[in-house]
Amino acid sequence: MAEQVTTHAELVNRAEHWLKSQGCGVVFRDEFRATTYTGEQPDAIGWRDGLSLLIECKASRSDFLADKRKKFRQDPAQGMGDWRFYMCPPDVIREEDLPEGWGLLYALPRQIKKVHGCPGNCDWWNKKPFEGHKRAETQMMYSALRRMEVRGHLKGIYEGDPRYA
Repeated sequence: MAEQVTTHAELVNRAEHWLKSQGCGVVFRDEFRATTYTGEQPDAIGWRDGLSLLIECKASRSDFLADKRKKFRQDPAQGMGDWRFYMCPPDVIREEDLPEGWGLLYALPRQIKKVHGCPGNCDWWNKKPFEGHKRAETQMMYSALRRMEVRGHLKGIYEGDPRYA
């Protein structure tokens, strides 16, 4: 039998890959730090066609319970992500534990299981449960782009998309 995912770092890597599989063309994981208006530092956040998807990874139940005390969890308008998910090993978080509007993903050895709150493809736009805090999200994007600019790498955006060359 395949080994169970147990560490936070393993979950974050799985979250990054899952977001990309959901059509997110840009994904940041928790090693990227940016100063944001709300102070939120997502474990993984991705953007696709006008939407933001956030994943908080929890390797233990105590970590999940501590997450509830953060100001941007207590006031959902302060949180990032039009869609918000917890990712954990099976049964660390149960469906009935979820805050309103949140989805749940279980990291199984060979797949990510959509347990609750994952829309069909067209419903990503029609049924989003939140309006992510766009100022905080934009601050993350700006910080990333500014770092690229300072290092002289931003000029590449004028070269076009190599997939369509």
